[in-house]
Amino acid sequence: VGKRKAQIAAITQSSGDLILNVDSDTTIAPDVVSKLAHKMRDPAVGAAMGQMKASNQADTWLTRLIDMEYWIACNEERAAQARFGAVMCCCGPCAMYRRSAMLSLLDQYETQLYRGKPSDFGEDRHLTILMLSAGFRTEYVPSAIAATVVPNTMGVYLRQQLRWARSTFRDTLLALPLLPGLDRYLTLDAIGQNVGLLLLALSVLTGIGQFALTATVPWWTILVIGSMTLVRCSVAAYRARELRFLGFALHTLLNIFLLIPLKAYALCTLSNS
Repeated sequence: VGKRKAQIAAITQSSGDLILNVDSDTTIAPDVVSKLAHKMRDPAVGAAMGQMKASNQADTWLTRLIDMEYWIACNEERAAQARFGAVMCCCGPCAMYRRSAMLSLLDQYETQLYRGKPSDFGEDRHLTILMLSAGFRTEYVPSAIAATVVPNTMGVYLRQQLRWARSTFRDTLLALPLLPGLDRYLTLDAIGQNVGLLLLALSVLTGIGQFALTATVPWWTILVIGSMTLVRCSVAAYRARELRFLGFALHTLLNIFLLIPLKAYALCTLSNS
């Protein structure tokens, strides 16, 4: 009957103060439980997540790229959100929750609908939003390492990204009423993540239009996108102290030619499960 029903069955039969969710394809380091539990000693914290890595990083160029994507998502996006006590998505592969808070939210969690249909993906993001709406903080613990299996073929990766895109769009709408009560950075973060993608799409379409109508190469558009990509990858390489992050520039091409069209399709098919 799916992951959400299984979680609910486990939570209702449990007795501890804390609940640890670990996906079946995920291996956690020996100290993950203690490190997440230490963060949860603060009663204001409702959930905490660890750092995600790809356990099959060495398989293909795609798994290497996804591993870098996870590092940036965890150590830039989630880490920045955690500075203000509101990680917007405690990732499903490894997240700890306060049981008393979860019990009070189970009915909302179990009965989530979108346009009258039960929602059957995006459990981690939805549960995080419910925790924040209940007034709890959500945190990120970078030293709690969890290694998860990531897609090693493009078809599987794109199907995963389609599910995640639909979940993100749905729950971003759900999270909008929360933003005024959170730090102003979180509003800027939500706007930036959505408007930034829109601006990139408009830039690409403008460049294609210029090439189609004038038969001239849109060098200015290419230069701006290339420069921003280089800055982003250089900052990640410096912070991680790993030159391999310069290769994350390949993700921009993936974004332009595959992920932007896929996210546009996701936005048009939000009711599709």
